[in-house]
Amino acid sequence: MNRFGTPDDEHQPVLWLGGYAIYAAHLIALVFAVSVVVTTLTMFFNIGLLAAWLPFNSELVLSGQVWRVLTYGLVNPPSLQLVFDLVFIVWFGREVEKFVGRRKFLGLYAGIYLVTPLLFTLIGLWVPMQRAGEIGAFALFIAFATLYPNAVMMFDVLAKWAALILVGIFTLMALAYHDSAGLIALWGTCGWAYAYVRHEQGAFALPSFRFGQRPPNLRVLPDRPAKPAARSAAVPTATMAEIDGLLDKIARSGLASLTEKERTKLNEARAEMLRKSAGR
Repeated sequence: MNRFGTPDDEHQPVLWLGGYAIYAAHLIALVFAVSVVVTTLTMFFNIGLLAAWLPFNSELVLSGQVWRVLTYGLVNPPSLQLVFDLVFIVWFGREVEKFVGRRKFLGLYAGIYLVTPLLFTLIGLWVPMQRAGEIGAFALFIAFATLYPNAVMMFDVLAKWAALILVGIFTLMALAYHDSAGLIALWGTCGWAYAYVRHEQGAFALPSFRFGQRPPNLRVLPDRPAKPAARSAAVPTATMAEIDGLLDKIARSGLASLTEKERTKLNEARAEMLRKSAGR
């Protein structure tokens, strides 16, 4: 078990290929690499099928074409930026997967992939939003930096500072070019990645809601009688001496020699001894 409580097999590769470990992060990168080839071919042969049916468009999604929430990331024209994104997925995604386990890694990446179209759909109720080719690679680096904040990156910069610097630079770029959609996607994906990892680390817990369940009925119980005061743990010394004297009198003269008062004291002492025996 790892520190997040996932089974050990969750941290193992999905498969081995030629002695090389293949993780879920590699398979995700492979899907997007194939999408680059397919997008390139459709652009070369002037086939507009992908451009017409796959990108996200809030107006079309709200009109019923909900598959665009899932397919928007499959339209990827070739670019140098995309190459770095694939490297980020393979490198940082693999390290995150090794730590949190495959199932939680897939949950992390599913949130990264879906948070942008879901936010855009909500904003699309007022302002039309469009998106294509968002694969969330940078958010995986944010998840890595959250897990390993003191990992040393290029130029001896710690991962936490590299993450803050890059988020700041990308934010300034989006503001400079009035790219509100890019700014929302940046903060949405990075915020999700950070919050997901911190939640799994136990930094905070989500509130639990129980809908449709009635609260238990309360019953008014009658007042219970007050408990009697606890008796002393031992019979007072004077009483013990008194009881010893009564026992000596019985040994010398018999039980009939006791007065009524002496019999009462002896019975009380016997009752006290029985209560002690029952309480053990």
